[in-house]
Amino acid sequence: MGGHGGVAGGYAVLDVETTGLSSGWHDRVVEIGVVLLDRDGAVVGDWCTLVNPGRDLGPQHIHGILAADVRRAPTFPEIAAELAGVLAGRVIVAHNLAFDARFIAAEFARAGMAVPVRSDLGLCTMELSRSYLTTSSRSLAACCAVAGIPLQRAHSALDDAYAAAGLMVTYLGMAEGREPWRELVEDALNRPWPVSPAGPQGETVRRGVSDTGLFVERIPHSAGPLSTVDGYLEVLDRTLIDRVLSASEQDELVEAAAQRGIDRATAEVLHRKYLAEFAPPSPADRAAVADLLGLPAELADRPAVRAVWGTFALCPGDRITFTGETVKPRELWQDEARARRLVVSPPNICKWTRVLVAADPDSLSTKARKARDYGVPVVVEDGFARLLAEMPVREGSRV
Repeated sequence: MGGHGGVAGGYAVLDVETTGLSSGWHDRVVEIGVVLLDRDGAVVGDWCTLVNPGRDLGPQHIHGILAADVRRAPTFPEIAAELAGVLAGRVIVAHNLAFDARFIAAEFARAGMAVPVRSDLGLCTMELSRSYLTTSSRSLAACCAVAGIPLQRAHSALDDAYAAAGLMVTYLGMAEGREPWRELVEDALNRPWPVSPAGPQGETVRRGVSDTGLFVERIPHSAGPLSTVDGYLEVLDRTLIDRVLSASEQDELVEAAAQRGIDRATAEVLHRKYLAEFAPPSPADRAAVADLLGLPAELADRPAVRAVWGTFALCPGDRITFTGETVKPRELWQDEARARRLVVSPPNICKWTRVLVAADPDSLSTKARKARDYGVPVVVEDGFARLLAEMPVREGSRV
């Protein structure tokens, strides 16, 4: 169900996914889901969007949101006015309201809006479960299980909001026609909400709408006069170091083609040239590159005519750094890197950094943005593992 009505009273059941637990420091909201209930508990609408936090996404293994999903999503200030319109006049409800209210209020404050979002002005389905449900655990999953409410995708903001809304409807039903929170509901109708400061407004973006398809398809069939092809293959080679073409790298390649007047047909000629001169003999490597470039699989079966591309390697003394919460603990990666005499640099990225190892290849972190500006390769963990495996191990060290 989509859409939302005007101020009519009732409840706004919300959930947020965040980059961490500290709303007052550097953590941000990355997804907001809201389910609207009337005073009787009927669902009358919903609202949801991903939010670009302008930083890395934190525990992605929990919320499952990729940087590719949020990089074209609006920032919070760009959706603040619309969200305020959704929430105005309604009692805010959440499972662990203290957490969600704290983050929502902090985001509005950064956007220059002081909003009436506090725990004492809303309802917490987790706290209410003590009165209405019999369960030792107060988690959303446990409460839903006891109440017989389906929980589709845990840590998806809209699905969690629908689950919490189900709990709220259950509590209203158990009130047997009474409205236990009449005073809160009526006060919410008269509580003023500020108008958003003037500024750009963004469209909401939901999960599952990240860029798809081959980047080649975004290169125009016809372009301006071909100025040069110099540099395009260098960009291509750098972006393929880890055998992954992230959304950000695909954008870079499309831009590199546009800057040089390269149309789609010329790009295919260059891609075939690249694969013909792609050095790694591994059939898997060549097949992966052919697939990423949209080339026929049989071209990958032919050996390179000469070793020009795919020759990137790490050498002792190279500087590397990391960004994001890697699957393997960062400390272990750093130990392996030092065993091969790489310099694990401090958080700063500079032009002499050899590679940035990213938990998410489309990371929005400051380090990732600087790496792209400097042309420093951004590689995923698997690609970094391959680069390490190709390096000699220092004598006497253990990995």
